[in-house]
Amino acid sequence: MSVALLSSQTLRDFVEDSEAFNKCVNEHFAKLDENGDGVLSREELRKEFDCLLSLGKESRPEDDLTTLYNIVFDIFDRDHSGTIDREEFMTEMKEILLAIGRGIGDLPVQVALDNDSFLMKAIEHESAKKG
Repeated sequence: MSVALLSSQTLRDFVEDSEAFNKCVNEHFAKLDENGDGVLSREELRKEFDCLLSLGKESRPEDDLTTLYNIVFDIFDRDHSGTIDREEFMTEMKEILLAIGRGIGDLPVQVALDNDSFLMKAIEHESAKKG
């Protein structure tokens, strides 16, 4: 876990650098694709969201969590194939990062980040460009 300053510009720059962003997506996708079949199943994506939603999980009914996971999966699964391919994953991650950036705005905010997160990769990308 690290603490860093994050702004919308940091996220926009990262997403717009297709080489850096695609590398990050490919690495993260490969980590999630446990069976190596080139697509993410509901179970593979759910493991990722179990980590993200672990805070307060004990107070949420399992049915509510399952409904939430299914909604998220259906959003990522744009072609409704029952799996998420790399392109679908990349498209949604881009949208998520840009939405976070819009929420943050132009003034940097201090955030605590997991070292392997997309947001940390955006900050590392910005630091490397300045470096």
